[in-house]
Amino acid sequence: MSVKIRLQRHGRKGKPYYWVVAADARSKRDGRSLEKLGIYNPNTNPATIELDIDAAVKWLQNGAQPTDTARAILSYKGAMLKNHLAGGVRKGALTEEQAEAKFQAWLEEKASKVSAKESKLAKAEEDAKAKVLDAEKEINAKRKAAVAEIENEAIKAKADAKAAAEAAAKSDDAPEDKGPQTIDEVAAEAKDEGKKEEES
Repeated sequence: MSVKIRLQRHGRKGKPYYWVVAADARSKRDGRSLEKLGIYNPNTNPATIELDIDAAVKWLQNGAQPTDTARAILSYKGAMLKNHLAGGVRKGALTEEQAEAKFQAWLEEKASKVSAKESKLAKAEEDAKAKVLDAEKEINAKRKAAVAEIENEAIKAKADAKAAAEAAAKSDDAPEDKGPQTIDEVAAEAKDEGKKEEES
């Protein structure tokens, strides 16, 4: 029986989530597997990969062939390197301690690269958020300025209307021009004046 290390798809449509499994080459993609070795979630940035390195190395040493994507994942997590170092130990080129020291040094270097990438992504995200906030602040400032201008115009219009009303009220206080009088009114006024003169 030929064994393959491959991905088994899970998750919903548009959001794939994979198991890294050792399975018979003749079984279906999502069918029965011999052993689950880890998970791979490409929906996060960077992708989330959890892998049982020792189990993967055991399957590699027993002749399991990884698919291209599975090989990339195994290489990313260091399973391929550990298998290579184990081969060197079997041939006598390295001791167990030297192989473990090399593997640990590689893991530390890989962890530093991953953390640098994560910090770079986090910084880029923060910069993008800061740009959006600055743009929103600018838009809000423009809106406030427009509202203040409209309010000032309304206050000015009110003040003009009030001044016009006061001017109209002052003109009302002035003696009114009665306009043309009738004959009876003129006669009544003359009579009143005549009475005043007689009394004096």
